[in-house]
Amino acid sequence: MADTVKRPPFDPELEATLTLLAEQLPPTITPEMIPLLRQGAPALDANVDDALTAAGVERRDVSIPGHGGDEIEVSVLRRQGRTGVGPGIYHTHGGGMIMGDRFVGLDQLLSWIADFDAVVVTVDYRLAPEFPDPYPVRDCYAGLVWTAEHAEELGIDVDRLVIAGASAGGGLAAGTALLARDEGGPALAGQVLVYPMLDDRDQTVSTAQIDGVGVWDRGSNVTGWSALLGDRRGTDDVSVYAAPARATDLSGLPPAFIDCGSAEVFRDEDVAYATALWHAGVQAELHVWPGGFHGFDMMAPHSVLAKAMRAARDSWLARAFGV
Repeated sequence: MADTVKRPPFDPELEATLTLLAEQLPPTITPEMIPLLRQGAPALDANVDDALTAAGVERRDVSIPGHGGDEIEVSVLRRQGRTGVGPGIYHTHGGGMIMGDRFVGLDQLLSWIADFDAVVVTVDYRLAPEFPDPYPVRDCYAGLVWTAEHAEELGIDVDRLVIAGASAGGGLAAGTALLARDEGGPALAGQVLVYPMLDDRDQTVSTAQIDGVGVWDRGSNVTGWSALLGDRRGTDDVSVYAAPARATDLSGLPPAFIDCGSAEVFRDEDVAYATALWHAGVQAELHVWPGGFHGFDMMAPHSVLAKAMRAARDSWLARAFGV
């Protein structure tokens, strides 16, 4: 890390977790690491199905048309034996645009299914660099349209359909919400943007502060955005749907919940996005957790800060769903 740029300190409890993580995960992900990181992901079905069974949740996989009409897959998750109509959550997973699958963040989804009796639809959008922009966000939008069109059979109340995503998934959720507004797509009751990845320009103070330290640092962020945008990264030739921080008109968007840590790359762009929503007359709730590194709620769920972070999200969703 450049020693000329001071950063907020990590929370002491989280710093202990970071010390352990450093033995398994380098702070900077380079393009050469992408294939290895994908291979290192846990076996999909065995781990997921065990977690679903333990939580009493059933899964249905569906192939649907993605961007350009090519098939992509979504999974419908709901409580076993569920009947009737209730809240819906459309989920776009994290992974820096370059890795992960629709079950990243499953623990959070299972919690929402249990707490709100929600139906979750989670999408396997195609990843960069093999499928650069606009594939990821357009796949996500296609999945949202499918979810809304099939809401009745899925048991989702379309008036209580929320989009949610973390990290890259948070950026894709924000981009998908913009697409839904601009293309007359499904009306959303809210957007849950968990430490979202919103800005490709690498110009904030927080990106300079988190360089060579923590989880998903400045170098990792450049790797992710470059995979998605190629030579367009940082130029004027970038869509607001790919990088929502570039949007100059945020009016007419659904209410938003945004959170992040004070010691992560995305802090400044997330605060700026919440501010821009307020300036556009859109309701937004913003939490910046002191000493939090990127993804600390997933990597240190036992910590005091992680429990508070998740409780704040749950409280907002309860109000959005009217429960």
